[in-house]
Amino acid sequence: MNRPPEYPSWLDMGEAPSPPAAPRTAPQQGSAAPHTPPPSPEPAALATDAVGSAALRRRAAQAPARGWRRALFRASGGTLNLGDSPANARRARLVHAVRRPVRGDHRIAVLSLKGGVGKTTTTIGLGAMLASTRGDRVIAVDANPDLGTLAQRVPQQTSSTVRDLIATGPAARYSDVRAHTSQAPSRLEVLSSERDPARVGTFGAGDYHRAMEILRRHYNILLTDCGTGMSNSVMTGVLDHADALIVVTSPAIDGARSAAATLDWLSAHGHRELAASAVVVVCAARSSACVDVDRLAEYFRSRTRAVHQVPFDAHLAEGAEVDLDRLHSRTATAFLELAATVADGFADTARRA
Repeated sequence: MNRPPEYPSWLDMGEAPSPPAAPRTAPQQGSAAPHTPPPSPEPAALATDAVGSAALRRRAAQAPARGWRRALFRASGGTLNLGDSPANARRARLVHAVRRPVRGDHRIAVLSLKGGVGKTTTTIGLGAMLASTRGDRVIAVDANPDLGTLAQRVPQQTSSTVRDLIATGPAARYSDVRAHTSQAPSRLEVLSSERDPARVGTFGAGDYHRAMEILRRHYNILLTDCGTGMSNSVMTGVLDHADALIVVTSPAIDGARSAAATLDWLSAHGHRELAASAVVVVCAARSSACVDVDRLAEYFRSRTRAVHQVPFDAHLAEGAEVDLDRLHSRTATAFLELAATVADGFADTARRA
């Protein structure tokens, strides 16, 4: 029977053969008695060492996670194990990639010059996938100075805003911060933007910086849902803090032009490295497509690190609270792939603040 080469044969794990004994010679008169080596360990001790070693540990075959293979495994009492399907095996690899450890905190800005292209949807979908797959804390911050809608995509647990968080001060404990956030079933937390129309537009770079100083003490991954403007004060603070960018476009000509203009603006204003390492998301917020998405993806792939497509999903099109369990499997896979690509940058996190 064939066996993996890394595992030793059961026949090789018994007692090791003793070295040949040296020939005995009679001691010469007047000389000291020859040195007698200590007795060899008893066979029982050798057997105990062998049993306790890693050599006897067999790697258990992974049981199928789902589908008919899982049903067959359970019906046979575990005797028939065909392993996971290629699709499930690929998903397991993506999950492993998403769970890559991050040192300190990692800040991701999600932006676009044009509204209505799925920027907030992408922020929520990516954040929910990261939070539900990983074991650390993930938060999404609404930095739209014009009444952003990020908080409307998760269950409302508080009426607090980012200004209320700033008022707690930089020494706030996690419980103090949590009082100002709403948490989705995915474990993603969301911090709302200013809701008072009288104060719209007053949130600036200094406010964003103070918010980040508080949040980075308690969260490992921080996503920022930006407004549509690139030259406002808060965007300056966002870009100064960002470790990675996600540029969102729709599968339409105007959306593609806006995304290209976003990359041009970044390169022209001292953020060429961020633009080159950005991830472009083509989000089909509507059911109809106006352009060849594959050609669109090819264009942006030549300018950025990666391109991902999020297909149209009726649940996301509702514009209400996002529930991962209600997503089509293709949409969930798209967000998982995006999360894995984002996690690829964790090892290269460079603090800009």
